[in-house]
Amino acid sequence: MSSKTLTVPARLLRRCFHKPRRIFHVDPVRLYYGSPQVVTGSAVRTVDLRSDSVTKPGAAMRRAMAEAEVGDDVFGEDPTVNELQKFAADMFGMEAALYVPTGTMSNLIAVMVHCRERGDEMIVGDLSHIHVYEQGGSAQLAGVHSAVVTTLGDGTFDLDQLISKIRHGYPKPHYPRSRLVCVENTHNIQGGRVLPLSFLQELRSVADKFGLAVHMDGARVMNAAVALGIQPNVILQHCDSVSVCLSKGLGAPVGTMLGGSKDFIQRAVRARKALGGGMCQWGILATAGKIALSDMIDRLEEDHRNARRFAQGLLQCDPPLYHVDLTTVETNILRFRLQDTQMTPAEFCERMTSVDEEEVKALGQGLQVLMFPFVGNTVRAVWHLGISEEDTQLAILKAQFVAQQHKLKSIREA
Repeated sequence: MSSKTLTVPARLLRRCFHKPRRIFHVDPVRLYYGSPQVVTGSAVRTVDLRSDSVTKPGAAMRRAMAEAEVGDDVFGEDPTVNELQKFAADMFGMEAALYVPTGTMSNLIAVMVHCRERGDEMIVGDLSHIHVYEQGGSAQLAGVHSAVVTTLGDGTFDLDQLISKIRHGYPKPHYPRSRLVCVENTHNIQGGRVLPLSFLQELRSVADKFGLAVHMDGARVMNAAVALGIQPNVILQHCDSVSVCLSKGLGAPVGTMLGGSKDFIQRAVRARKALGGGMCQWGILATAGKIALSDMIDRLEEDHRNARRFAQGLLQCDPPLYHVDLTTVETNILRFRLQDTQMTPAEFCERMTSVDEEEVKALGQGLQVLMFPFVGNTVRAVWHLGISEEDTQLAILKAQFVAQQHKLKSIREA
């Protein structure tokens, strides 16, 4: 698709200005895990950039699930689950791994194992997924207190600030005991940023000096490995445990791998059971996880390219409505701002999901592009295996159309 197709004909835009338009609306604001009202009709195409959690298993994965050999995993007798756990442990460079239903449960299990007494404390970034999006489960269910450090733009935090948060008064009765530091890689709220290896190495030294464990919320750590061009174990060598999601960009329908030492995983099995995560014949799902780890990692680079392609397309839009810092676009998550404060992120997302007759005339079809209003007055878009290069170009066209419509509206109101 040439760059010329990114400009909507002025003749059609003048129609938008002078002529009443019939608009098909969708729900204006979708919460983080909300479902939009999808406009149906042959002329409407949907590009879903809400999250990489919307991926669906392909035909080969579904066939493998139907044919999977199973047993009772609570007894440790599901061969497919056992194979997946061994495969993941080897990939992570860790002694053992455990298949867990969700990433939130996996992170909570890690906290429970590392912080063995109620009233222990973990140190987390103030914008981390564990701290913001997991309902305070560490306090609610595990009795673990959180101390926060300021998350920097690249997803890291200042190690001097971390050191200042470490408790030194134990066993004095006034203070919790510092046990654990959690990091997130890639960092969701900061737009898929990859933690530098130098930061992880320095963090490991600090943790060792003060007797702290390091857990990585690595829901998208495979994106980090692809972006850095290294194997996952090079990243994970600096961590005591890791949680790796299989159901985001890797395309499995469910599941997360929790990696760590043999002793850690033995304790994790008990915590998983207490949280209701012990499953029986779930090799049917584990086989999808095996395909995710063995076949789906390399293709993440395609998602990274498409995210960057969209970011560059936003910067080329005329009139200029979007602000993107290309130096921050490292993986499959893009955060961007609107330069005109007259349009809020929520209004922009609503417009990107609305389809009107003039748009169909201008673009040849209706385009419904799903995104989220996000933290810090931004918009978030996430690429995944369900989004092609063509989908990305169509999303750019829609953003261009919205920018031009917004300009015409501003002129009219002025």
